[in-house]
Amino acid sequence: MNQWPDGWNQEPHGRQGGQAPAQPERTRRMPHTQAPGVPQQNRGGYGAQGGGPGNQGGYADGYGPGDAYDSGYNAGQVYGAGHGGYDDRYDGYGGYGDDRYDDRPRPNWGRRVKWTLLTLVLVLLVWSVGTYFWADSKLQREVDLSIVQDRPESGEGTNYLIVGSDSRKGMSAEDKERLNTGSAGGETARTDSMMILHVGDNGNTMVSLPRDSWVTIPSFTGSESGKEYPSPGPTKLNAAYSQDGPALLTRTIEHNTGLKIDHYAEIGFGGFAKIVDAVGGVEMDIPRDIKDKDSGADFEKGKQTLNGEEALAYVRNRKEAGSDLERTKNQQKFLSALANQTATPGTIINPFRLYPTMSAGMDTLIVDKDMSLWNLAEMFWAMKGITGGEGTSMNMPLSPEQAPQGSLKWDMTRVKELMSQLNADDKVTVDGGLPGSQ
Repeated sequence: MNQWPDGWNQEPHGRQGGQAPAQPERTRRMPHTQAPGVPQQNRGGYGAQGGGPGNQGGYADGYGPGDAYDSGYNAGQVYGAGHGGYDDRYDGYGGYGDDRYDDRPRPNWGRRVKWTLLTLVLVLLVWSVGTYFWADSKLQREVDLSIVQDRPESGEGTNYLIVGSDSRKGMSAEDKERLNTGSAGGETARTDSMMILHVGDNGNTMVSLPRDSWVTIPSFTGSESGKEYPSPGPTKLNAAYSQDGPALLTRTIEHNTGLKIDHYAEIGFGGFAKIVDAVGGVEMDIPRDIKDKDSGADFEKGKQTLNGEEALAYVRNRKEAGSDLERTKNQQKFLSALANQTATPGTIINPFRLYPTMSAGMDTLIVDKDMSLWNLAEMFWAMKGITGGEGTSMNMPLSPEQAPQGSLKWDMTRVKELMSQLNADDKVTVDGGLPGSQ
């Protein structure tokens, strides 16, 4: 059977008949890619031009008898790359290499990072502003220093009067028993500790004022009654607070020192204990064993973390301390350690610690009407700095002379020199306490 198209015989050379019938449509072939470095093959066959074996001519489709069929594909040859074909190379990321078929936009990492940082800054700003106004609204601005009479001229730097009172405000009967505070003859508050904190450019200075200091209380106008009261004369410093509260205490200190007080801050027993508990306790290095029934202090020598109850007992311990001077030193050390632990990144940036700490302090912290949160922060940071050795901690200079009622007499020569240095914001060079004691 003749398998050749009409008009063709099986003879390898020539045709039968005359005119060749119309040729069927040639099969389309894929372009052949010549491998680099391989010479062009000489293909035999018969084409419309005729010819014999070995000639370059051949059939119209380019193939002749005996030729292997060339599909246009070559083993190992990559097709489509750069020719519009399909690139089936696996790209290693879950897809194939022809990027033209992936319409997904590539991520702009620079833009993502920029917007992420911008969002974080915005959140931090909103959180900070919200926290500021929340804390500012909780400040109890109850002390009006503008009613204090005969005030001295302002000096350089800022002077804070920090008072620890034995106020039982907000404490339940159980709290009073647990904290060994008693009732102090009712709810009348008395000063348990007093300090002047000077914040200036030449170093911060904390000066403790023993509550048994023998001073003169000047005449005054009652802060609530408006009545005029004559000077009660020389007496213990804490009597000024008992008679007319913060206003008369401020007036008495200014009258006896010549130093103007810019801001007032007072905290009671309950708030003090809550702050200590809120920050997780305060580490103290206690120099010796302490046991005092009245304050509830019961400590062994060495480093230990005090909770609110233990901390209050430590700063109130008076009898075992041996003197009011030793007691004020303990109070300074503890308040500085408390400020140091409160003003740490672990407290400030942790809302679960920051808000309980601030809330505990704000609930019982009483300040003057001009005190801002910035002033309050400055006060705590200054106390923190003193703990780290960036300032001076001292007692008011005292005279070795005896004073009435077992009180302590100030060495006015050194007191005046100290106050002059604070007023001028000079570096403090005066020793505190008794001569040679500091």
